[in-house]
Amino acid sequence: MRKKIVAGNWKMNTTVAEGVELAKAVAARSSEVPASVKLIIAPPFTHLVPVGEAIKGTGIGLSAQNCADKEKGAYTGEVAADMLVSAGCGYTILGHSERRQYYGETDAKLVEKVKIATAHGLSPIFCVGENLDEREAGRHFEVVTEQVKNVLYTLSAEDMAKVIIAYEPVWAIGTGKTATAEQAQEIHACIRKVVADKFGDLAGEITILYGGSCKPSNAKELFACPDIDGGLIGGAALKADDFIAIALSF
Repeated sequence: MRKKIVAGNWKMNTTVAEGVELAKAVAARSSEVPASVKLIIAPPFTHLVPVGEAIKGTGIGLSAQNCADKEKGAYTGEVAADMLVSAGCGYTILGHSERRQYYGETDAKLVEKVKIATAHGLSPIFCVGENLDEREAGRHFEVVTEQVKNVLYTLSAEDMAKVIIAYEPVWAIGTGKTATAEQAQEIHACIRKVVADKFGDLAGEITILYGGSCKPSNAKELFACPDIDGGLIGGAALKADDFIAIALSF
């Protein structure tokens, strides 16, 4: 039975005080969510410690939104994997489309990030997905396949078992557009097959999340698909009631 996960990516939103209040609001309703569904929240770096305190004892996982590709040293502004672990994180988002698009993160850099994260005991939430031009050109399967191969094929089976994959149709992030359940399912199935080609039966245990404008109104249909194991939630994660409603959509 694959783990069901609903993860909230807060991106660059909320002050520390606002983030703590949001975390407390999520924590207050977390007991409504079935034990089979894992909640994870990913606040900004500045919030990690106080948000971690706010969710302590609830079973909610704490994730960072990024991780450095170096262990330590003279890398001003970067945050290392062991720093994240010491702040209470069990997860980190890596390869988000915004990091790829705005900050030039390459597959080669993401190989280093994923390896460092897993070496320190973090579970990477590794993001893949195509942009609008690639989708319209019919290259979406090719693009996503290459992203998976270029990074995850470098891992051992032991480290791959720690990875959560998130498919984000980049054209649907923040646009209000959503892939249809059929579109989402077919590419999730493609991802699982690509993982199986390298890692065999392990592919059946890997959680794959949908991450493109998932909200309470469409979560149930998306989560009913056989290869969609939950969501990486953006805007809807900034409202506790919406986030919990999505988690109750299984």
